[in-house]
Amino acid sequence: MTIPQQRTVRDIAADRLPALLRAMPKAELHIHIEGSLEPELIFALAQRNGVAIPYASVEDLRAAYAFTNLQTFLDIYYAGASVLLKEQDFYDMAWAYLERAAADNVVRTEMFFDPQTHTERGVAMQTVMDGLHRACVDAKARLGVDAELILCFLRHLSEEDAFATLEQALPFRDRFIGVGLDSSELGHPPEKFARVFARCRELGFHLVAHAGEEGPPAYVWSALDVLKVERIDHGVQSTKDAALMKRLAQDRIPLTVCPLSNLKLCVFPDLGQHNLRALLDGGLVATVNSDDPAYFGGYMNQNFTETFAATGLTAQHAWQLAANSFEGSFVDAAAKRAYVDRLNSAFDAFA
Repeated sequence: MTIPQQRTVRDIAADRLPALLRAMPKAELHIHIEGSLEPELIFALAQRNGVAIPYASVEDLRAAYAFTNLQTFLDIYYAGASVLLKEQDFYDMAWAYLERAAADNVVRTEMFFDPQTHTERGVAMQTVMDGLHRACVDAKARLGVDAELILCFLRHLSEEDAFATLEQALPFRDRFIGVGLDSSELGHPPEKFARVFARCRELGFHLVAHAGEEGPPAYVWSALDVLKVERIDHGVQSTKDAALMKRLAQDRIPLTVCPLSNLKLCVFPDLGQHNLRALLDGGLVATVNSDDPAYFGGYMNQNFTETFAATGLTAQHAWQLAANSFEGSFVDAAAKRAYVDRLNSAFDAFA
């Protein structure tokens, strides 16, 4: 069964485009569930669990979200995660995101989680897994959102740590569909994790990795050729390498692009200079995602509407990005076809 990769879409007036972007079904393939932890929930969980945090109020915490690069963001991100201690905490965090995803017409989400952030604080792997998995099950039944989990290794830690995390997670292997690589990119090239990714490939997991956000195009090549990933998370630096762009287009390697995150972390000086259009024009399977929306100022629909307003992308691009999100997802061909049918119906209704 083939998945349609293109459809000619009649252009619509600019004032109607935001409504189309909000209404169209879409998949989110790059969301760190810990990065959806809003300040209000951080404070509620801190109070519930008796955890002291170094901010006097929700407003003080939100005011601290003045990041200049990936590392300054990660410092506060890990501090926020310290309030997550019990199964219900992980459930509440995931459920809050899943309700927002449903409101944004996200019908499929493949959520990253960072177990090392929690196990190194003494939280059991089962606690993390049970809370997140229960939220995914409930999302399908109560929200109509198909949610799955991808376990990410923290690249600033060692490969030995990653192997230990994998072993801890294997008793729960039916609860996550893949593995990824995230955290501080610069100085931690993908090949640092070659052996653990080879093991995960043997075990049948889907493979993804952050590459080419702040790191160079060489990191994207390594993710493809050494780690043998199926999807590149971010990848915006790929436009600096014509041969890499050709490779990504030919092999139809999805890129999970996160525009508002790129803006907040100063990957681009302003949203109008984002290279999403160049990725699409190059024939790449680029997608739009929210990354760490509590910290970067926008969930899925806000990423779409602000990026389209700043870059002049059209209804044709909207269809392509949504179709790409389904093509890039880890569902079977029949499910992809069904999702694209829903997408086409939404565009037909709008026309």
